[in-house]
Amino acid sequence: MRSYVILFSISVVLSFVLTPFVRRWAIKWGAIDLPDNGRRIHREPTPRLGGIAIYISFLLTLLCVPLLGNMVSQSFRSNLPQFAALIVPATFMFAFGIWDDFKGSTAQQKIIAQVVAAAMIYALGFRIDTLSSPFGGTWHLVPLISFPLTALWVVTITNAFNLIDGVDGLAAGASVFALFSILFFSIAQGNPEISLIAVVLVGAVIGFLRYNFNPATIFLGDSGSLFLGFVAAALSLAGSQKGSTIIAVTIPLVSFGLPVVEAGLSLVRRFLGGDSLLAGDRGHIHHMLLRRGLTPTQVVIVLYAVSAIFAMLSLFLLWPTGSTLGLVLAVVGTGVWLGVQHLGYLEFGELRRVAQRTIEQRQIVINNLAIRRATEELKVARDYQQIQNILHAAFGTNDFDWFDLNIRILPGERVDHGLVHVLPDNHLCFTWTKPGSTPQRQGIAAWTVNLELVTTTSRRRGSMSICRFYTQRDLQLDVNLLTSIFPVALADALDRVFPAAPEALPNPDEDQGFAAARV
Repeated sequence: MRSYVILFSISVVLSFVLTPFVRRWAIKWGAIDLPDNGRRIHREPTPRLGGIAIYISFLLTLLCVPLLGNMVSQSFRSNLPQFAALIVPATFMFAFGIWDDFKGSTAQQKIIAQVVAAAMIYALGFRIDTLSSPFGGTWHLVPLISFPLTALWVVTITNAFNLIDGVDGLAAGASVFALFSILFFSIAQGNPEISLIAVVLVGAVIGFLRYNFNPATIFLGDSGSLFLGFVAAALSLAGSQKGSTIIAVTIPLVSFGLPVVEAGLSLVRRFLGGDSLLAGDRGHIHHMLLRRGLTPTQVVIVLYAVSAIFAMLSLFLLWPTGSTLGLVLAVVGTGVWLGVQHLGYLEFGELRRVAQRTIEQRQIVINNLAIRRATEELKVARDYQQIQNILHAAFGTNDFDWFDLNIRILPGERVDHGLVHVLPDNHLCFTWTKPGSTPQRQGIAAWTVNLELVTTTSRRRGSMSICRFYTQRDLQLDVNLLTSIFPVALADALDRVFPAAPEALPNPDEDQGFAAARV
């Protein structure tokens, strides 16, 4: 443990000293992150390439390990191939990040680079090659399944840390909490190689945070966020080589809670919104907190607390039982759900509305069937009173409050004045109000659907206005039914129940084709 404290201290000091030099180099080389009106929220031009200070401090500290002259240094020498298997692909990811900081890269290029790095650690022996069930049983995976799972894990975690790098100090601080979880897990597991890398990397990040916390004077850049994300993913894979597979995967999954949730939310949001899954936006968690009025410093502190909670929950899994695993996952799931509700994402509000409609689908079916039955019954209605009864039955069970049927009486049509009231302008009106409702109540907002009644032969038979008052209750009806087949069926029924007067009937001697066209 004393050796870990010494190496941690060396790493912190090296990072603290090197970062100002890297900052000056970044300014000299033109690696500057300029503010804009898009996703970037900083107001002053700020140098990137902070990952260089972390990477150099990390490597230099590892080079000091043989100088300790104790069991840690002996373990380091004897396991040098294992260290190389992690550091070489991590260096490749770091180099790609530097190229990205200078030249820029597309999301597709980043994923390709991450898959290449994943292939490197897979070839060097760090992979997901078994899956175990909490209910017992283990499955050994063939390479055709093992490699895609390994690549998916590496790409997901690496991008997750890259996604949260949007507020000063957030990605670096979140990685500290995640790496501490890996450190404790590797110590409990008896894996000194992973412990050594984790403790050195934590020190390098903490030394860098002095300059990266708000207001930041240097950013991680992709060289830093991709490097940290990849190393975290690789260390979790290395840790899964020992112990229970389900626990070895669950611990890093929980400890990486914030970046993993961010990545998951981003993918779901963009899918629901019809956007590119790889496109950048201003809908990340830190952006939503800023919109709610928090300052950048407050956002970072809040998300540090979230990261710390995730890290502490993951430590409960060091002594796993069936109830512990279930409890941790239940707490995590509930916390994520409540957090998403609090952030106020429009996409998830719409998803919740769809889910609510699914739960209430029975009532929707009932209301829809009422309109469909009315449509079918209108097709065989033979008098005006029957039409009234059909409309009463259809609208008496749905969520509308009243309707006004305005029927156009065509020249020559007969109307029984004893049953209906014909207005002077040759129109017939029929108004219905749901019991307990008053049409057009003073001060009550309402919305109205206006339907033009046109027959299948394109003859206009009037209009129908259907009104509903604004309430907290959702409309449990498919409005398309009212705007498509229902108006046509009603218009045809009206055409049928108001026959032409005898003197208006066509002459039997006239052309039958012409007569058929008029009907």
